[in-house]
Amino acid sequence: MFSFIDNLLNRVTMYRLVLYYLVVLWAFAFVFFALHILAHSPIDLLFSTLVILGVCALTQVVFAKVFQAATNIESVYITAFILALIISPVSWSDASGIGFLVFVSVFAIASKYILAIGKKHIFNPAALGVALAALTIGQSATWWVAGNSALMPIVVIGGLCIVRKIRRFDLVIAFSVVSLITISLTRLAGDPLTPMLQTFSHSAFFFLAFVMLTEPLTMPPERWTRILYGAIVGFLFAPHVHFGSFYPTPEIALLIGNIFAYAVSPKGRFMLTLKEKNKLGEGVYEFVFNPDRPLSFLPGQYLEWTLPHAKPDSRGNRRYFTIASSPTENTVRLGVKVYEPSNTYKQALMGMPVGGMVSVSGLSGEFTLPKNKKKKLVFIAGGIGITPFRAMAQQMIDTKDTRDAALLYSNKTLTEVAYKDVFDRAKEVGLKTVYVITNEKVGEKIGGPAAPAGVYGGMLDAALIMREVPDFKERMFYLSGPHGMVEAFKKTLHGMGVSRFNIKADYFPGFV
Repeated sequence: MFSFIDNLLNRVTMYRLVLYYLVVLWAFAFVFFALHILAHSPIDLLFSTLVILGVCALTQVVFAKVFQAATNIESVYITAFILALIISPVSWSDASGIGFLVFVSVFAIASKYILAIGKKHIFNPAALGVALAALTIGQSATWWVAGNSALMPIVVIGGLCIVRKIRRFDLVIAFSVVSLITISLTRLAGDPLTPMLQTFSHSAFFFLAFVMLTEPLTMPPERWTRILYGAIVGFLFAPHVHFGSFYPTPEIALLIGNIFAYAVSPKGRFMLTLKEKNKLGEGVYEFVFNPDRPLSFLPGQYLEWTLPHAKPDSRGNRRYFTIASSPTENTVRLGVKVYEPSNTYKQALMGMPVGGMVSVSGLSGEFTLPKNKKKKLVFIAGGIGITPFRAMAQQMIDTKDTRDAALLYSNKTLTEVAYKDVFDRAKEVGLKTVYVITNEKVGEKIGGPAAPAGVYGGMLDAALIMREVPDFKERMFYLSGPHGMVEAFKKTLHGMGVSRFNIKADYFPGFV
């Protein structure tokens, strides 16, 4: 069941999934209004949404031009639909209401440029827009979408799909547990379960947790800081928490959490200039970039890469890619596998001229080497999943960081192998590499007796692991490659008796 859901979710990027979710939620609300299941007018909802969309789009165009920043139309639509779902619809004759919509929309989009450091915005745009309106003109969001029981199943089901897609259950659980405990402890009187049930059915609880709390650019990248971020917002979300006469609203709770997230997160957006493009193998390419300023990261971490291009397909103009270079190098390397027909993003990437630019941000990921250098390791890579191991191997070489590690690297053909030169040199620092080519007969060396050392045909399976790494139960396993391959190897390793605590899987929000 979960594999079927994952296959569906992997067909779209995280941002496109959020946008689809919001549109579907809006459509159900429109129908419920028309059927008088909910109280508002469907015409007012349509009118309000068009005003918000128009103002958000215009503001984005103006500020992107002024600040000479790369634009992403998906983020505009996402912010606009969030605002349409948390601000009560207004009629075309309500001048005050229209002014409120315009005010919030302008400041929500403008905040991404004005309240940004290093070209990275600090606050959730929709939350900041409604918070500023409440503090300055005395009008606030009603969070109407979250207070309707008819819409709650759609809010929850769609929200769970988003969280499963981005693998941020730790964040949502931390928010939920702390929020519910705080609500129970600060209740005015009566049964502690009653306020919890009211929170589930008549508050912004689910919508805030699933849609706004999980915005990638305003949450911390590391697991424990992410959990603390969720706990901070969850505590402040509880309705009876106050500081003197000040009671934080849901949007204020989120904005305070955003400040914490910024304080503990990598800072800014980087502009990368293409220096060269190299063909590494059949359909495998490497792009080497010069960053506009030094980029500090750990081998195995990933970035969000934004490449604006004409007529992007359903996956948009943003992708998550692991950094293939080592922190010891002055350039930033990106390794990709290009299939035919390729998506519009990779077409734009392949067509990028030397000197072309791409923006990156959102450094994250915990698929990194253990601090204990005595820990024995096994790297298992499939296809372009080799990139984090290239980064690790290059750093090991440059820093003379000797470790007891084995790399098992699987491809369909020998011509698809990438970065062999790096792994050959990594023998000096303890990395043993075995290349497995799946289009050859099981157990036979490629090309017979004259085959390159360490190259075998057949499948990368439990038998090969036990043969090449006989002390496998003493080792930490790192898995990187297509989602299906990673999940299959988790099961294989569990069946071999490897503890789940000794298995790390590479992950980023969306697959390419």
